Amino acid sequence: MSGGSYINRPNRALTAYALVFLTVLYLPVLALPLFSFNESISVRFPLQGFTLQWYVDLWSRDSVLAALWNSVRVGVCVSLLATALGLLAARAITLRRLPGQNAIVAFAMLPLVIPGIIFGVALLILFSRIGVPLSLITVGFGHLVICLPFAVATLLPRFEGFDRSIEEASADLGENGWWTFWRVTFPMVLPGVVASLLLTFTISFDEFIITFFLSGYDATLPIYIWSQLRFPREFPSVLALSTLILAASFILVFTALWIGRIGLARPEEAEARKEGPA
Repeated sequence: MSGGSYINRPNRALTAYALVFLTVLYLPVLALPLFSFNESISVRFPLQGFTLQWYVDLWSRDSVLAALWNSVRVGVCVSLLATALGLLAARAITLRRLPGQNAIVAFAMLPLVIPGIIFGVALLILFSRIGVPLSLITVGFGHLVICLPFAVATLLPRFEGFDRSIEEASADLGENGWWTFWRVTFPMVLPGVVASLLLTFTISFDEFIITFFLSGYDATLPIYIWSQLRFPREFPSVLALSTLILAASFILVFTALWIGRIGLARPEEAEARKEGPA
């Protein structure tokens, strides 16, 4: 029996574990859309009827539209900044070996493992000490801190599998470094850029903990949902709004993952490219 066929053989135990894990993880989440169509304001079985009233009601609320617009503005700005900074960071990390490079990468990835409440409290103390009033700007700065590692992690694979000979050919033809980047490098890493934009926008749009500490009078959509949970009669509308956010987030994340894989070399191809022709 060849090693390749052994590796490609499906592992039934692992597949069963993955199915159980996904069921336990997402089954409670899938209950949101189910109850959002319920006529009753109480969450219980059996359902009292089917209605779209709660979804229609959302678009007549100025507070919902204002919170949606705030979340979109912050998300767009954060995704653009995080992707631009992540692009530069990924380029610098993969361009040449830097002293203490592993420590730099680990430091840049710290927000992935540090609880958001720690960052929220720390940034709140920082802004209060330097006299910066809380607003959507402080919210955007907090979101940038947690979105930047995701941008770097998304863009690094694009540069690690990059064929440097193409840039060298551009330089040999007389292009300077700036135009080589925009005409050669950037188009080749563009799928990673688009994936980073979608992923960081989704993370910023859905972020609650840091937003809770750093927001002023302008509420984002997660803050609006939290504020409405105190009123039992608003719960069906909250379920409807949460369902829309859940669906949009899934679409954006899966689209980002799909785009991020476009043009990526397989591991064996990347290894062969590094070793060069035999």
